[in-house]
Amino acid sequence: MNWKAFIAGVGAGAAAGHLVYHYLLSDKTISGDVILENVKDSFKQDGPIEGSWIQLKKQHYKKFAIDTFVYHGGITCIREGEKKQFEFIADANTGTIIDVYLA
Repeated sequence: MNWKAFIAGVGAGAAAGHLVYHYLLSDKTISGDVILENVKDSFKQDGPIEGSWIQLKKQHYKKFAIDTFVYHGGITCIREGEKKQFEFIADANTGTIIDVYLA
């Protein structure tokens, strides 16, 4: 048995496994800025936006079967001639809006 070839094969396999894990299987999150732009685009369909914000530090969120990390943010917009403030919770992994409510 050629030990050098065996050790080289094991090393190459370990390196490939490490790369696959870190680049394909590790948890990836969506940027809070991207999520905020998506929320703003959705709200702009119903009228003008006065302002917006997002907390860029992810927070743990658990409600019933949902257990994930989220971003919290808000939008101020004009609806029916009045300034209204909405807040939202978005999943940091998928960008999906979990909840929107009047602030």
